[in-house]
Amino acid sequence: MRRPQVSGNSILPETEERAQTGSVAAHLEGLAARARDYVEAASSANTRRAYAVDWRHFSAWCRSQQLPPLPPDPQIVGLYITACAAGAAMTGRKPNSVATIERRLSALSWNYAQRGTPLDRRDRHIATVLAGIRNSHGRPPVQKEAVLGEDLAAMLDTLDRGTLRGLRDRAILLLGFAGGLRRSEIVALDVGKDQTRDGRGWVEILKEGLLVSLRGKTGWREIEIGRGSADLTCPVAALQTWLTLGRIAHGPLFRRVTGQGKQVGPERLTDQHVARLVKQCAMAAGIRGDLPEGERLQRFAGHSLRAGLASSAEVDERYVQKQLGHASAEMTRRYQRRRDRFRVNLTKAAGL
Repeated sequence: MRRPQVSGNSILPETEERAQTGSVAAHLEGLAARARDYVEAASSANTRRAYAVDWRHFSAWCRSQQLPPLPPDPQIVGLYITACAAGAAMTGRKPNSVATIERRLSALSWNYAQRGTPLDRRDRHIATVLAGIRNSHGRPPVQKEAVLGEDLAAMLDTLDRGTLRGLRDRAILLLGFAGGLRRSEIVALDVGKDQTRDGRGWVEILKEGLLVSLRGKTGWREIEIGRGSADLTCPVAALQTWLTLGRIAHGPLFRRVTGQGKQVGPERLTDQHVARLVKQCAMAAGIRGDLPEGERLQRFAGHSLRAGLASSAEVDERYVQKQLGHASAEMTRRYQRRRDRFRVNLTKAAGL
């Protein structure tokens, strides 16, 4: 019997003909279905979507250059990332950033691996070109504007507390800020443990605050969110109000509001909702009104909440690092837009 293999998001037999007919032996169908679930769980939906877009971009470029995308050829990949860096002269579009090129390369490696034909990124045709691109085009990362505590209060005032949609969005902003959560982590939460297949964590409301159990980029972690000093800005109170008035006791924590804003549907929100919500509320609250409208829109995103907590919390840096789930203090400092950079003066400490 031929051994089934993982290909893309499915378990396929080795031959193309059998893959088309889907003729997996009956006694392996259960294992194949479970393996498909594990393939889905190996990476986030956002990552898979991005990798699919990057593969289509690479395939289209290959067709335009009359080059084969398969099997993997380091020389072709080296030419491709060169074209991405060159931009209009080679692709008719603006040059890709170094971060985008590195993501495209990761996407190619992932797609080739799923097809059972791994790409060697250390091959000199790829590694040398990529090193040159980094040296020539590397720039400091463009950081999103941090939503500070006073900014968040102004943003909350733009939401209607008399509607389910407004109550939901208040809870999203407060939970995302106080927990230092990524937008994908916010919408992936369930009310309780193991309630949905696509959930990546759950919440527990305790007397002292909120305990979030979350499967993030670095594995499982627990996040403690204490109660606020006032109900209007308390993430726990906001979440309790949303759950009570939305009549949510099981399943996804944050859902679509339907029926002209009077009913809560079963569908989980996407992380794009969080990004749009932050942008809309920041614009409505007039944050960074000194900038042109187009630039203001670009400055804010879901990460603005995460950076806002890191920049606003006047506590020891290690507590912020733990809340954000960072492996190093250096990563946490990248999120701190407002901090005393010279609090520790090693020059004076050394006797100078």
